[in-house]
Amino acid sequence: MTILEFQDKFSTEQSIINYYIQIKYNGNLCCDHCGSDKVYHRKDKLKMYQCETCNNNFSIFKGTIFEKSSTSLRKWFYAIHLFLNSKKGISGCQLQREVGVTYKTAWRMLKQIRTAMASKGMKDVFSSTVEIDETYIGGKPRKKNKGMQTDEFKNKRGRGSFKTPVIGIIDRTSKQVYAKVALPNENNQKLTGKQLLSILSEVTKTGTTVISDEFRSYNILSKSGFIHLKVDHSKEFAKDEIHTNNIESFWGILKRGIYGIYHSVSVKYMQNYINEFSFRYNNRFNENIFDTLIKNTHQ
Repeated sequence: MTILEFQDKFSTEQSIINYYIQIKYNGNLCCDHCGSDKVYHRKDKLKMYQCETCNNNFSIFKGTIFEKSSTSLRKWFYAIHLFLNSKKGISGCQLQREVGVTYKTAWRMLKQIRTAMASKGMKDVFSSTVEIDETYIGGKPRKKNKGMQTDEFKNKRGRGSFKTPVIGIIDRTSKQVYAKVALPNENNQKLTGKQLLSILSEVTKTGTTVISDEFRSYNILSKSGFIHLKVDHSKEFAKDEIHTNNIESFWGILKRGIYGIYHSVSVKYMQNYINEFSFRYNNRFNENIFDTLIKNTHQ
């Protein structure tokens, strides 16, 4: 959607409400309390409706990211439009300037939008061959003054790093990706076999063919009912169709976005950013991506 198309489609608050009714209720607005279609718009409160049958008031935005916000719907929708049209994301400072809100409001809006991008109903959606791999997100190793950095505190690359591990799974047929932050377990162990199996089981079922590298924690897969194929990256990047090139391509997109736009991400909010880039990747060919995201705001 271009900026001119956006302005024509959402020129007023009422036009946004009409659009949202179409998205949420398929155009057939009904009472959230009794299901009656005998409802009318309250003139004193733009977001509120009243039911003639049960006499209850209800908001069509209840349970959504817009529910308790004092920011206008036009600003919300414009922020979503900018966010989706920015291929690698948009910073809070830029959204502040573009939408005309405070930085605190812009930051909260971005956080809520990313929440709506979280994967929903992903159970057993990957039915063909999948690739699984891990990456590490965090600060890049910095050079210290001579003698100030010991081997004990070096921020290594890859496994053994102090960075936060992220597990990614991609379906080779649908090209859909699922990624999740993998925090250390109660024993401070990273990327154990049980942890990898738990994340994989969120989107696949036993019997699925899983391709990974030679990391030993993946060995649990063949013992758990999966068909496990692996490629030894110390010898080769691919062996015929046995490779993890697709998920590694997603890692490249993710890291360019995080380091290029957001620069640094705290562990607390990292999953939100992972959700953002997963949603962008999974909907990269979706011409109705705006509608898809708006639908996610109330699910």
